[in-house]
Amino acid sequence: MRYTNPLRLIALLGAGATLAACTSGEPPVPAAEPPLVATTQVVTTSVRLEDELPGRVAAVRSAEIRPQVGGIVQRRLFEQGAEVREGQALFQINPAPFKAEVDSSDAALKRAMTALDRARLQVERLAPLVEADAVSRQLYDDAVSQRNQAAADVAQARATQARKQLDLGFATIRAPISGRIGEEMVTEGALVGTTDTAPMARIQQIDQVYVDVRQPASMLEVLRRSAGRPSGPDGQATILDAQGKPYPVKGEILFSGINVDAGTGDVVLRIRLENAGRHLLPGMFVRARVPQGGATEGILVPQQAILRASDGLARVWVIDGQGKARQKTVRLGKVLDGHYLVSGGLNAGDKLVVEGLDRLKDGDGVTEQPWKGTLPAASLTAR
Repeated sequence: MRYTNPLRLIALLGAGATLAACTSGEPPVPAAEPPLVATTQVVTTSVRLEDELPGRVAAVRSAEIRPQVGGIVQRRLFEQGAEVREGQALFQINPAPFKAEVDSSDAALKRAMTALDRARLQVERLAPLVEADAVSRQLYDDAVSQRNQAAADVAQARATQARKQLDLGFATIRAPISGRIGEEMVTEGALVGTTDTAPMARIQQIDQVYVDVRQPASMLEVLRRSAGRPSGPDGQATILDAQGKPYPVKGEILFSGINVDAGTGDVVLRIRLENAGRHLLPGMFVRARVPQGGATEGILVPQQAILRASDGLARVWVIDGQGKARQKTVRLGKVLDGHYLVSGGLNAGDKLVVEGLDRLKDGDGVTEQPWKGTLPAASLTAR
């Protein structure tokens, strides 16, 4: 048996252990870098809420052209689709029968006036004779009665003459209002009368127009506060075309209906618009941005900054004063141009995380960079 020095064995074992430790050891894991997030500072801004609603255009005034006397239409005196003035001649009905009736009434008036002159003369002759008892009082009273009757006949003849002259004037049909006249609905040679159901033409005044929209009855008080406010910088009643672009017209909310539709629960809101360029025509369907009251202070948060938890609550990440990520529960309002209107849970000055939310845990330190997005304008449309 070969002898081994115990001290040497211990030294060899120590060297082997050291070598094993050197060959099997791993380098220390470096600490993870803080997640990179984009943040923005929460600010309170002035927000003016609007609803975008469908509406229909109506003329500010509309008149159907109807005859006031019957007869044959001789001429049309306007161009279809043209602008007409109040009092302008539109149709000419054959005036010959009415002219003959006027001449007849003139003759009847002259006859009545002649009889009145004779009755007055008779009374003047009998007046001194009855005073001298040369004629009876009965004869004088009869003469006075005939004079009064003749005066009444003259008044009746004058009234008849005036009526016949009106009928002659009505043979020329004139525009009751100024506006744009549509197509003719009768032609020359047609027989028209006062009992016709269809009009001869229709005039619509469209230098101003109405847009009627419907709102839920729950918005009635808000609508009343908005009524009478002109459009302009305050963003009241903007009218949009089919492409969603605003018309170059001014709008004014006049009133909201006092009757609620039992079927829909809506009230009617009427907007009056200047329409000098005739961009809006009666019957057109448009969309109207209607304000929900005056300006209000609110906090706008980008939609991508909102997290929805399994409990249905909305939450956001904020960075506290020590640079740590903290989660907050918030109350959300309407969606406005890609942003939520926050009604609670955030304060002005909070540092909100907009991007990089999926890498955060409560209490984590972060590396911040400014969010490159922008907030929308102060006048917003609720979706």
